[in-house]
Amino acid sequence: MAITTPKIDLNAWFADVSSQFQGLNPKEPGQWPLLPKLAVSLAVMIAVVIAGYLLLLSDVQAGLEAEQAREPQLRQDFKNKLAQAVNLPELRKQKSQVEEYVTQLEKQLPGKAEIDSLLSDISSAGVGRGLQFELFRPGQVLVKDYYAELPIAVKVSGRYHDIGAFAADVSNLSRIVTLHNLVVLAPANPNSPLSMEATARTYRYLDSSEVAEQRRAATKAAGAKK
Repeated sequence: MAITTPKIDLNAWFADVSSQFQGLNPKEPGQWPLLPKLAVSLAVMIAVVIAGYLLLLSDVQAGLEAEQAREPQLRQDFKNKLAQAVNLPELRKQKSQVEEYVTQLEKQLPGKAEIDSLLSDISSAGVGRGLQFELFRPGQVLVKDYYAELPIAVKVSGRYHDIGAFAADVSNLSRIVTLHNLVVLAPANPNSPLSMEATARTYRYLDSSEVAEQRRAATKAAGAKK
């Protein structure tokens, strides 16, 4: 017995489908044929999914992309901190060395009570080299954040080598003293000694009350700017 396969007329099928989408009344979708209803339902579902992605997931996606962009920097920060952690004993040793060096420098800064003694040392250094002081005048103290600076106008006369030795003696004092604006003047009379003019600057550390006063002044100035 032969089995016959039913033939499908595609043209008729497409014609039937097309006819269902013709003459649709948008005001009465309940009366539409089945295929238009299914097509519209599918389109609405797709639109809802797209709108949900745009409205709900776009911010999440942006946040994810921002975090992904930060990843290389975070990796580098991690590597840097890991290297510091590995070298922590050496870093602590270096920190201790720096603190010791700073302490040594602070010891070279005279206190307020030691300034008069330091001025006497500078004067004695010149007299010890046979120089004549024509001017030795301390100026106005300049107070910085953690130290104070005292300029001293100096003018001495004497032989060239003695003046040079005096400058070296000043630089070798136990306290920090620097020479600025140094000028050596030739005498009008060849038989007269040379003259040297300079500004010697010495520095002292501030005591606790002076540091507190500086901080109050800085806080007040910051408040005035606001």
